[in-house]
Amino acid sequence: MSESAPTLEQGDRAKASRPTPKPGILDIHAYVPGKAMAPGIAEPVKLSANENPLGSSPMAKAAYADAASSLHVYPDPRCSIVRAAIAEKHRIEPERLIFGCGSDEVFQLLNQVFLEPGDNIVQGEYGFAAFAIGAYACQAEVRFAKEPGYTIDVDELLKCVDDRTRLIFLANPGNPTGTWIPFSEVRRLHDALPPGVVLVLDGAYGEFCGDVSFDDGIDLARTASNVVVTHTFSKLHGLAGLRIGWGYAPLEITQAVDRIRLPFNTSIPAQRAAVAALHDEAFQRASIALTDQWRPWLTQQLGGLGLDVVGPSAANFVLIGFPKTPGKTALEADAFLTARGLLVRPVGNYGLPDHIRITIGREAHNRALVDALAEFLGG
Repeated sequence: MSESAPTLEQGDRAKASRPTPKPGILDIHAYVPGKAMAPGIAEPVKLSANENPLGSSPMAKAAYADAASSLHVYPDPRCSIVRAAIAEKHRIEPERLIFGCGSDEVFQLLNQVFLEPGDNIVQGEYGFAAFAIGAYACQAEVRFAKEPGYTIDVDELLKCVDDRTRLIFLANPGNPTGTWIPFSEVRRLHDALPPGVVLVLDGAYGEFCGDVSFDDGIDLARTASNVVVTHTFSKLHGLAGLRIGWGYAPLEITQAVDRIRLPFNTSIPAQRAAVAALHDEAFQRASIALTDQWRPWLTQQLGGLGLDVVGPSAANFVLIGFPKTPGKTALEADAFLTARGLLVRPVGNYGLPDHIRITIGREAHNRALVDALAEFLGG
């Protein structure tokens, strides 16, 4: 939240000289996306938003182009073709799926369904900003659990839970940290929660974690009455521009969400491209292989420059800590890189003013980044 803005009580709002937002709205920090432009540079290298450096699946592009003849009709509000494809791929019940304009909207819908003024959500202190924004909009409290070593700690999450807790949001791997916890810890968290608290497992970066002890939680959600698992087509599948994500939830939660979900919240091109992307396993393998190849290389190179690489990261990005020394700080590094057409993501708004998040790019991008940072630190 920002510094408190003036608010009016309900009766005073009715007498105000102009429309006045409800209490708390003007206190919310608006979401700040990764930079997309560098002044004076026509085509900068964008490593600021964790987009897929390989682009999109050729099959998805073809499906998107084919959708041009259907732009005059409304999309299927049930997202039926994507629903069937996901249900088949993950062997889950199609009626338990929620679809949204990115998984961000799924988070927002869950907040709307479960939160009243005075309720609270719990998330890690470096948790994804969209979790909190939706809660604040419902006039709920957001409790930030400490993340020692930049990693979710189950005991710290549980310390924040009380009788007004309605939701716990856990991104695994986390954003912007890239760190993760094994499924045994996720299960321990779930086992300790009151049955009325919904555990939301955000798997936006889950496909990039290849450790055998990682699990996105779908099997837990099959039988638990209070677990929701979410995924997005923005990262692995390279469809960030089409805004489509999904959640797998108990039927009672799905039905409640559908009562307030806008009917046409995913487009025809997004639905068709998503189905095609799900079937393009070669593109998925190539995207994961690129991350697997260059993530350890980038980690080693940046660590060799004396920078603090958080992790190890299990996502398609790395989080880098910079010195506080004037001339070597994270903000100065960001300005230096931007001037050279290399866009990265400062994360001061996540409580990490000395860190920068960097997406794993193609070979030329990664090498150019390391060379530029070597010049910056040596200058």
